[in-house]
Amino acid sequence: MLSFIKTGTTIGLEGVLIDAQIDVAERGFPTFTIVGLPTKGVDEAKDRIRSAIFNSGFEMPDSRITINLAPADIPKQGSAFDLPMAIGILCSTGALKQDKIIHSLFIGELSLDGKIRRVPGVISIALMARKQNIDTLYVPLDNALEASYFHEFIVIPVNTLQELILHLNEEVLISPSPITSLENRQNTTTYIDFKTIKGQYQAKRAMEIAGAGGHNIHLKGVPGAGKTLLSRAFPGILPEMVREEILEVSQIYSVIGQTSNQGFILERPFRSPHHTTSRIGLIGGGSMPGPGEISLAHRGILFLDEFPEFPRSILESLRQPMEDGEVTISRAAGTLRFPCRFLLVAASNPCPCGNYGHPTKKCICISGSILRYQKRLSGPLLDRIDLHITIPPVDEEKLMSDIDAEDSLSIRERVQKAREIQTVRFQGTKIVMNSEMTSHQVKQFCKLEKDAEDLLRMAYRKLSLSARSYFKVIKVARTIADLKGEDKIESTSVAEALQYRPEDI
Repeated sequence: MLSFIKTGTTIGLEGVLIDAQIDVAERGFPTFTIVGLPTKGVDEAKDRIRSAIFNSGFEMPDSRITINLAPADIPKQGSAFDLPMAIGILCSTGALKQDKIIHSLFIGELSLDGKIRRVPGVISIALMARKQNIDTLYVPLDNALEASYFHEFIVIPVNTLQELILHLNEEVLISPSPITSLENRQNTTTYIDFKTIKGQYQAKRAMEIAGAGGHNIHLKGVPGAGKTLLSRAFPGILPEMVREEILEVSQIYSVIGQTSNQGFILERPFRSPHHTTSRIGLIGGGSMPGPGEISLAHRGILFLDEFPEFPRSILESLRQPMEDGEVTISRAAGTLRFPCRFLLVAASNPCPCGNYGHPTKKCICISGSILRYQKRLSGPLLDRIDLHITIPPVDEEKLMSDIDAEDSLSIRERVQKAREIQTVRFQGTKIVMNSEMTSHQVKQFCKLEKDAEDLLRMAYRKLSLSARSYFKVIKVARTIADLKGEDKIESTSVAEALQYRPEDI
């Protein structure tokens, strides 16, 4: 008997509908064959399915079983096909009625005892199911929160194969999962408070501007000045993600199976890869391409500590994603795109020993090694970073003082107000922050006062700014004006923005 079960898989971040066609022949030598470009992991499902059906109290047919996963030109990987194949076999043997599940979709991995385990990519598959007009989505219990955000279909959380069979036969029904609400969520992550960081007021100001406009920032200074501490406190001044951002970020983490117990990623990502990370680990890719660190930092922070220690080839590969907000990975199997609209925070020392420019400590590096160290960061890469700030050693009086600086909550409120101004400004466009503006949008949304325009024109000539740097200065000045609540950009905002441009590029 032939049965048809709907299931799904992911290619990149996109969910793809898969039709599992199961044929249990009455005649023929007993075999179990899976076709349709399955990987080794899918082919191993035969033993899991056989044991799960038997341990759930049902008989595995001693017949010729053929399963086709269509379309056959798409590679099938993972264990999410276990459950739909098992359900199809039971339908073909008459243990289940197929007409009850014709508009349903099944995903889940089977344990040998019949327990249904969680699988990655549920959010992408749920998005696909919404487009395919699926009535009911059967998912593992641990994946229920991810799928129940969508109200267009019923989500049935299943714990064991036996429970699912009883439900489909209408003997013991499983209650549908309630719709997930993202409104009254709580951010439980505790960040370092800016008030505990002594001194470094200029660096804190630069980070406030970076957070308000989504600008990349480069922190340069001697060891122990507080570069890493400031970077790890940075998420505490960023506003909470809106619903669209939560869905974008959660979809990426769902594909790699790293969503939280709440089903969604509610806090902005903070990724801090080591400088030994490979190019594939940072950018993404592999034989079956997946997202890298830059995509996992989407709508959050990518912190690259010891910036010059990363191989130059890997750093240069950041240039295109930083401009486009997405990375394109081409392989023989096809081309995939992953979003990577991240905020880069880079920290570096001035030289190999770290003491070059220190007021009291002597640098032991020779001039050639200092130059080679600094040249590890190319001009085109540094030109794509909006804010460059040199952090001096902390003053002794400020370090020993008992007076706390401004706390993160106060800074966050100003950043939030600036973001709200940008939300209104960019309504109807595809961008949400000042840093994402194109050159055409800069001219449209960034109106300069006459003295600000004159100052910028003079700076362009004197500092030999590139066209990219010219527009980045205007974007940063726009953010500074937003923090002040000004409609037009004044000369003071342009002057402050110019202070954050490096001298050597």
